[in-house]
Amino acid sequence: MSVMTEPKLIAGNANMPLAQAIARRMSMHRGMSVNLVDARVERFNDQEIFVEVYENVRGEDMFIIQPTSNPANDNLMELLIMADALKRSSADRITAVIPYFGYARQDRRMKARTPISSKLVANLLTEAGINRVLTLDLHAAQIQGFFDIPVDNLYASPIFALDILHNFRGQMDNMMVVSPDVGGVARARELAKRINAPLAIVDKRREKAGEVAGMTVIGDVSGKKCIIVDDICDTAGTLCKAAEVLMEAGATEVHAYITHGVLSGPAVDRVKASVMKTLVITDSINPTEETLAAPNIRIVPTAPMFAQAILNTWSGTSVSSLFETDTLVPIYEGFYSQI
Repeated sequence: MSVMTEPKLIAGNANMPLAQAIARRMSMHRGMSVNLVDARVERFNDQEIFVEVYENVRGEDMFIIQPTSNPANDNLMELLIMADALKRSSADRITAVIPYFGYARQDRRMKARTPISSKLVANLLTEAGINRVLTLDLHAAQIQGFFDIPVDNLYASPIFALDILHNFRGQMDNMMVVSPDVGGVARARELAKRINAPLAIVDKRREKAGEVAGMTVIGDVSGKKCIIVDDICDTAGTLCKAAEVLMEAGATEVHAYITHGVLSGPAVDRVKASVMKTLVITDSINPTEETLAAPNIRIVPTAPMFAQAILNTWSGTSVSSLFETDTLVPIYEGFYSQI
């Protein structure tokens, strides 16, 4: 990496507001204007994707900001083609900043004759010329091992801890962190440790794929304000059902903190009609107008954390320092005061 160059950002169409917010935060940190590289990412009439970069990027340290969210295939192809354009333009290093890593739920073979699609995506990204990946809350940690290039996986739990400590001041004695299934216990325990709260689990029983036969609460949630923690909320069916079960078990309030608000199909309507007081998501996926208008859905920003992670990657300093809540307090100054 050439230490004489500044980091340069380029963005696809998947989440332009987040890319612009990251550029603004980096401008504040650098004390100088950091803009997105001038480029066009568009489609021909047959929906082929075309990329043209208007600025010289030879020898530059490039960061492509592009979550591979819905439409996953289009956004993934944009990312691959942008990487190829930068590689052929002699960029020194290409980092893919993927706030939401699509295909992460296909991380293993559940039955015979099925793919491991997340491994295929890892191969595609590497072959396209990407040198490293920066992402947020991978659905499965082992996906990092699918890459033969460095992968930095950031965590939303420090941001969620800041948000909880800010919004539930004076109420922390009554908080209870809840994992919506046994597989998410490690993620829920991590947040529970950060806010010094006890942990409960909602155990799901399935009679067949896609249908939850029943739920059981493991732990005493009576009189508690429960916080359900997970990485992805897709159709929100399981989440809303878990909230109902917690209320029936004696919880006074139910809130949810979910990193990636996929919110497909009837999800937003389900959340609006549910017993949950609030659903808090990040802006890793560009929210729809329906999501923004929902009265009980709130979005916390990831741009301050991604901006600092990009600067740390560029300067060769620690990215893992951003795993600590204390490190993020000054970065999020102005968002969460009086913690």
